[in-house]
Parts: sequence; structure tokens; C-alpha cells
Amino acid sequence: MNPRTPALVAATLGTCALVLGAAVPASAADDTATVSVLHAVPGLTVDVYANGDELLPDFKPGTLTEPQELPAGSYDLKVFPAGADPSGTPAVQKTVDVPAGANATVVAHLSADGKPQIDAYVNDTSKIPAGETRLTVRHVAAAPAVDVRAGGQPVFKGLENPKEDTAELAAGTVSADVVLAGSDDVVIGPADLDLKEGTTNIVYAWGSAADKNLALKVQTLSGMQAAPAAVNAGFGQPNDSAAWIAFTAGAGLLALAGGLTARRVVARSRA
Repeated sequence: MNPRTPALVAATLGTCALVLGAAVPASAADDTATVSVLHAVPGLTVDVYANGDELLPDFKPGTLTEPQELPAGSYDLKVFPAGADPSGTPAVQKTVDVPAGANATVVAHLSADGKPQIDAYVNDTSKIPAGETRLTVRHVAAAPAVDVRAGGQPVFKGLENPKEDTAELAAGTVSADVVLAGSDDVVIGPADLDLKEGTTNIVYAWGSAADKNLALKVQTLSGMQAAPAAVNAGFGQPNDSAAWIAFTAGAGLLALAGGLTARRVVARSRA
């Protein structure tokens, strides 16, 4: 990866600063954000510049950058078709601000009617119950509403571009496919998804239905497994405080009785 990719990620994220700023609680804010970028516009390879520097040449469709921890700030972003003269007029130019405190993915993709656009999503990194996994699906394709199925059964219904939906389910391997909403017409898949315990798995349905290049891209975030519930071993304190007091008192009396008996035995022995 180009060493200047983090600035690219920051600049792209800034296009959706207002969206993320509204979504992140004030208590989560600090001086940085963790950000990934997905290029989900088929057939469009670009060169990206920020603050006058080339950051990512030949950024190809289907590429997902690694998450980067970035400083908040402002960036002048310019996007040119790959190989174009950067001294000319950019295809897109915007000065953007980067919000802080979020784990987010910025997606350049097609709208439902096939126009390029950018959306930012805040990734859910909250804890997941033991033995479970989190599955999030984001519809970022030039396509009508879809149903997402796991093992042939609909998990998400009527999902529209650029919306998302999330569910928590048992960890394991799932065979997933995407069908047109309310039908059995498969438009993507099936594909096997390895959903590990304690991970958030984000599936992007991207591409263009008209151009027949719909595809899936999976992003996995780890480290969200919840601590297992406590298991009592030996003599743990019971939930009933009265019972615990009785148990403790009884143990004390037994210890006292044992001590007295030992003293009597010793006394007799000496006699």
C-alpha cells in the first residue's frame, strides 16, 4: 500500500463528515478516527490527490484499504481519471473535514440509478455474546431492492441502496446469496462466508445489475467477543445473602468446635 494512503482515506472520509459527526457519540470523540475506504464503482480507475500530493495512483474497483488510524483535519481532495494530467481540471474536487472518534468505512459506489456517489458508514464494534457473530449487509449496487439469504432463508428483506441492516447469529460458515426482493432470482452468489465468533462481518453488494457485474466484498472486524459468563467453582457465594450468612456462621461454629475438641485431646494426653 502506498505510504500516503492514510491521508487519502482521511480525505475521502471527510466528504461524509456531517454524517459521521452526527452518528458518533460525543463521549467517543478523540483526536483520531479509524477509517477504511472501499472503491465500489465498477470500470472506473482513478488517481487521487490530497493537498496537492498524489496519494493513490491507479485505485482500482473492488479495492478495500486496510483500516488506518488518522488525525482529524482538513484536506483538499482532487480526483482525476487514471493517468490524466493533474494540472488540469479534476473530475471531482472538494475540501473536506475529517471527524474524530469513529470506526468507519467510506464507500465510493453507484446509486440505485447508476450514478457515482460516496457514503460513509459507522461500523458497529460493540461486544457480541459468546458463540455469536455479527453480520451487516450494505446495498451499494446499481440495482433495485434485494433480499439477502443465508442457507436459502431470507435474513434481510427489501434492502435498498444505500441502506444497511444488521443481525447477530451463531458463528459458523454460512452460504449466502442475494436475490431480487420477494423473488428467488439470484443476482449474486451463492458464496460461503466464514463468520467467526466475536467478529463483525460487513458484506457489500456492489456493481451494476444492468452491466451484469454485481459482486460481493467482505470486510471483517475482530476483537468484539464478550467475556464468558462467570462459572462458580467450589464454594462461591450464593445469590441469597441470608443463605451465605448462614453458611459462613455454620462454618465458623464447626471450626470453633474443632478447636475445642483438639484442646481437650491435648489436655487428656498430658494428664
